[in-house]
Amino acid sequence: MEPTELERIMQHMEQESAIREKMRDAIGDFEKATRVMMASLMSIHSTPVSEVAPLVDSVVKVQETCRGPIATIADLIPENQYWRWRDMYSRHIQNFVFAVALCEYVRSHRVASIQDVTNILGIREEWQDRVRIQTEDYLHGLISVANELSRLAINSVTLGDFDEPFKIHSFVADLFSGFSMLNLKNDVLRRRFDGLKYDLKRIEEVVYDLSVRKLGPIRSKAIKE
Repeated sequence: MEPTELERIMQHMEQESAIREKMRDAIGDFEKATRVMMASLMSIHSTPVSEVAPLVDSVVKVQETCRGPIATIADLIPENQYWRWRDMYSRHIQNFVFAVALCEYVRSHRVASIQDVTNILGIREEWQDRVRIQTEDYLHGLISVANELSRLAINSVTLGDFDEPFKIHSFVADLFSGFSMLNLKNDVLRRRFDGLKYDLKRIEEVVYDLSVRKLGPIRSKAIKE
């Protein structure tokens, strides 16, 4: 090997090592924020409906702090090297999608779109060759929301909120229907989708039990009449 070629390789390795070290710092900041959001959101299982809004607002404030680390990551990654570096932070992107989507469900009972998450994270169009919300990461985040909602359906009843399990059932059933239309070839994502069936089944059991006891929307309608 020519000395000049060896020197070029060594320089390239040193540059990559420097990028990787700076990436770790930025990703570490991003990871800390996503952990805080996820930990805060676990409180929804023990928080009365009247107190959920302030909880969600506190999580939204943390979401905004994630824009800085993502911008740093976008600046560090060379052009057209998205696939070279994505594995370093994709798991944290999935957690961020989960936090955003769960907040959106709690606030409006709708599905946060991939564009919603992109906008909240402040990802620019010109960063697409370096940083973006990959479709598979987005879908992983949505499945995590369904997992969490299957718990919330049970815990809502414990808190005396008999309407929420019916809303959760409608949301997760629509989510399941949407996933059923996808041709999932990713093995991990496919296995997680298969698990979504069991989440839906647990929610259906809660809804059935409430319906038999004439609780939830049926009870509310009867009271109004």
